[in-house]
Parts: sequence; structure tokens; C-alpha cells
Amino acid sequence: MSIILLRHGETALNAARVLQPADTPLSERGLAQARAAARRLAGMGIVGIVSSDQPRAVMTAEPLEAATGLRASTTALLQERNFGDLRGRAYDEIGFDPLATDYTPPNGEDWDTFRERVALAFAHVVGLRAGLPGSLAVVTHGLVIRAMLAEHARLGSESALPERLGNTSVTILAPVAPHLVSLLNCVRHLDDAVADDAKSLAGF
Repeated sequence: MSIILLRHGETALNAARVLQPADTPLSERGLAQARAAARRLAGMGIVGIVSSDQPRAVMTAEPLEAATGLRASTTALLQERNFGDLRGRAYDEIGFDPLATDYTPPNGEDWDTFRERVALAFAHVVGLRAGLPGSLAVVTHGLVIRAMLAEHARLGSESALPERLGNTSVTILAPVAPHLVSLLNCVRHLDDAVADDAKSLAGF
């Protein structure tokens, strides 16, 4: 019985390295990735699904709902960090690193606010899993997963926090503290036809 973190599938803006507006949907490749992830996760004892309420996460959760017969709940706590006025702009054209912890995007979410929200999201996830007789799938975003791993889980002694989490990557945590990670950023369910684009953005 585990917490299974699933990053959403690829979007066109993801692949183009653009900071994504909240309503960005999956691309065709992202939909295929979501179906492949659902086939993998369907045999992993999942008895509950919770998802970010942003379209790219909801669309990733839908094949898993179909494969398991479960209905996903959604929460805004699992949304990607809000980059405000930077959304819709190409990452490589901004001229600085918007992920810097001392940078607050105009009309967006500062680092401390994002961290606090992720802490609430993780507590919500842990509470949901505690009330289930099996594993909980959590469909969310790259920066959210990275923050959860950095601040609320324990990596194995030979693991390091990845710079980038692949689209539909699977990460598995123990359901109780210290939430040891038993699988990290795994995309073995993606064949060559729908393989993750390693040049796309880590989150957003």
C-alpha cells in the first residue's frame, strides 16, 4: 500500500519549453503517455485517485479512472506553481531562472507560498491514503512532485533528487513517515513511439 505520484502527460507547450497557462491540455503524445501509464498503474493495487484540477492533470487521470473503475477527486492544492505574468512565455527567452527561490513572478506565487501549499497538499494526500485499504494515485505536476520529494520524503541512499521529472513518470513513496521512496521518476511504461521528450520542461 503506497502513495504513487504520477506526473501529467506531455503538452505542446511542455515540449516547446513554454511556461504553461493553467488551462493547457495534453497533446496527442501526452494522451498516449497517459494511457500507457494507466495500463501500468491499473495492476498496482490502486484504490483511490486524487488529481490536480488543472486540465493536463485531469486528462492524465481519466485513462486511469477508466482502467480502474475509480473516480478521481480533484484539489487545487496539487496545482503547478503559478508563474503569473510569465505564463505563456518561452523559458529560454526570459533571460533569467524563474525557479530561483528569491524570485517572485509578477501576479504569481512566491517560493514560500508555493512550499506552504505543497505541504498542505502532501498532508492532504497522506490523509487520503490513510483512509484507504490500498494504494493512492496522485496525479500532479513536476515542480509539485519535486517539492514533495525534497521536503516530505526520504530518498534511498543511492538516489539523488532528479533535475527533471519525466512526463507520466511514476514515483512511489511509503504511506507513512519518513515516506521512503522505493521508485523514482520511472517511465519504463513508455515505448519509443510515445517516449518522453527529455528536452521539455520539468514542470509548469
